[in-house]
Amino acid sequence: MEIILWIGFYFLTFYAFLPALISRIFGFRVFMKGQAKKEVALTFDDGPDPVYTPKLLDLLKREGAKATFFVVGENAERYPEIVARIHEEGHIIGIHNYVHHTNWFMRPRTVKRQIHRTSDIIKKITGIRPMYYRPPWGMVNVFDYANLGYLQIVLWTSLFGDWRKRLGAEKLYKRMKGKLKPGQVFLLHDCGSTFGADRDAPANTISALERILDDGRKMGYRFIGIDEMIEITERAKNKGVDTHMAARRPQVNSDESIVENNPSIGFMKKLLVSVWMAYEKVFHLLFRLHPVGDGKFFNYRIRRYSGPPMDLRANATLHSGDYIMEIHFENQMLFELGMNSKSTLQIGIKIIREMERTLPDMARELAKATNGDKVKALYGVSMIHRGAESLGYGTYDLPRGFFSWTTNIYLRILIRVIHPSGNKRVRERGETMSPRMLIMPREILMTWADESREKRRPDRERTVKADIPKQKASEVEEASEDFEEGSIGKLV
Repeated sequence: MEIILWIGFYFLTFYAFLPALISRIFGFRVFMKGQAKKEVALTFDDGPDPVYTPKLLDLLKREGAKATFFVVGENAERYPEIVARIHEEGHIIGIHNYVHHTNWFMRPRTVKRQIHRTSDIIKKITGIRPMYYRPPWGMVNVFDYANLGYLQIVLWTSLFGDWRKRLGAEKLYKRMKGKLKPGQVFLLHDCGSTFGADRDAPANTISALERILDDGRKMGYRFIGIDEMIEITERAKNKGVDTHMAARRPQVNSDESIVENNPSIGFMKKLLVSVWMAYEKVFHLLFRLHPVGDGKFFNYRIRRYSGPPMDLRANATLHSGDYIMEIHFENQMLFELGMNSKSTLQIGIKIIREMERTLPDMARELAKATNGDKVKALYGVSMIHRGAESLGYGTYDLPRGFFSWTTNIYLRILIRVIHPSGNKRVRERGETMSPRMLIMPREILMTWADESREKRRPDRERTVKADIPKQKASEVEEASEDFEEGSIGKLV
């Protein structure tokens, strides 16, 4: 049963939930907010609709506004004359799958086929292939990043629930007015025929939008397509005026400690982070994780090891069936590190300091845990390599298989997201960035139980040097420096 739960957890996490969360929180490989002074991007999903899309086009033409329409392929195929009009009147056409199904429940090949089919339909009508894609409900899966590299994935800054008729035009207008600011990407709907939508809800959307366009004109705003918003944003970034990213950069004291700026995040990001943290709590309950110390950084569980035999330090061998203390990082901590750190140096220093600070708590926790007396080793999986040895760990390659593959994907996505030059780092050093098992024999872990920090460091350094007599002391120090300058990881 536990194996089934693990497989289900990893599938949902790595294939669907995690990519969507990363995209929404960090904007990874997606566009969702512009950097503009007077421009707002209007986007419409689910059409074209034979009743409401023409009325919407009439309104946009009358007000001199441009927009982006993410069309459902089967609707475009059914109403090609409306798609042609959208194109002829200077609006942008994007893809919203051939049918309105979420990517979470489709195979990568199916998603790709739906997108290609819709692209062919649009090209046949307009003569131009679309460059933009919005997955239904904004839900991407992990393969969308690679399979859709030729398309720009577009999400949104604000959505308003306009697919529900009962919301009413007045309440919808007030919601839209509250978000009417430069750089916004509004998500609206010109069709109410999809699952969960009300057929005549777009009537409220058109009514509220008419007032918003009037308000925007009085405020000096322009309503533009997503192509122009992306172009404006890229120009702003190239000029170095990305104030949002500047606000996220932490200060570093002379002792290299991180001073957090407490960057602000929007409501949607807070909501998604809350959902992810709740999901993590469910995981904790399912696998009975317990906090280490104050619980801010690490959790653990006692379980039986199920891998190949591993020769450990202190002349010990770990066999399948032996008890281990499995350590997990807190996702809240990883999120805060990602939001408040600008380099792997800062993240690496923070991780090694917290690990060093928490190891005595781990040793004391092991002494009182159920089956703790049977535990043979402390165990985790991370991208931390040589530097972990200075704490008493041994590092070992992960056996090839499903767990190794999914963990590798997760950690590569993680470093792309939380490191400022993560994409470049993965491209240039990807072959050296592989997750490894970190295993510390019980005997070494228990030496941390009662020692002060000042006493621990010389002792563990002597232990490390004794375990690798052929390596010079300077090389050991070099290995530790290499960790602090170049590694990042997550114990899973």
